[in-house]
Amino acid sequence: MEVVRAYFRSPPAVIGLILLLAVIAMAISAGWLYPRDPLALAGRPLVWPFTNPRFPLGTDNSGRDIAAQIFHGARISLLIGGVATIIAVAIGIVIGAVAGYYGGWVDNVLMRVTEAFQTLPNFLLLLVLVAVFGSTIGTVIVAVGVVSWPAPARLTRAEFLSLRNREFVQAGRTLGLKDLKLIFGEILPNALPPVIVYASVVMALSILLESALAFLRLSDPNVASWGNLIGLGRDVLRVQWYVSAIPGIAILLTVLAVSLVGQGLNDALNPRLKGR
Repeated sequence: MEVVRAYFRSPPAVIGLILLLAVIAMAISAGWLYPRDPLALAGRPLVWPFTNPRFPLGTDNSGRDIAAQIFHGARISLLIGGVATIIAVAIGIVIGAVAGYYGGWVDNVLMRVTEAFQTLPNFLLLLVLVAVFGSTIGTVIVAVGVVSWPAPARLTRAEFLSLRNREFVQAGRTLGLKDLKLIFGEILPNALPPVIVYASVVMALSILLESALAFLRLSDPNVASWGNLIGLGRDVLRVQWYVSAIPGIAILLTVLAVSLVGQGLNDALNPRLKGR
């Protein structure tokens, strides 16, 4: 309860949580408010927002309802952010835990591999993966997760290096616990809080990576994502700027919400910041 009280004492964290809950509510209510296919033609192309009650946010170049795409796009953004984050954190935890626990040559090999991935720009590597394996939404999610694991791995390794010689680990070794039990049953639960907090950063970056990919029209065109809508609006950016601006604002607010929630969790869970 102290963590919850500490979280709600931070106004930015509360604002972030409200924004994130609003995005989740949009994703949940999309099917109820807009039961039709959001990519189906709905009216005349390029109707400006607030000029037709049927289309409160207007229509895009093809005459599709922007509001429907925004609500359904919330599902895609949350799906991409959530699943890609799980993939990245899972890979990062396994590699960081093994490297930090065993040290020595195992640590050297795994960290050199991690540095090799970090040397390459994430987006460049993402482009290569999408070019090789295709641009379906499933492929894009996995690719975003695969390029985002190095930072969680380094964070997990650092936590394991500080915990692997603690008394409770030595006691486990004395009792004859196997390495896997010590790594995932004893040390990992104590190393998880900072990794969980950092997951919010990975989630925000995942949403931005997919949006950048969609802006270049390299994401899945068969789903109503905010990035696809921005990319579509690029053709009419000079005169009908709202087609790109509306999903851009949605992405900005979602990334801001995730970042504020992550910062709030960090402030609430980090004992060194308590009482500041």
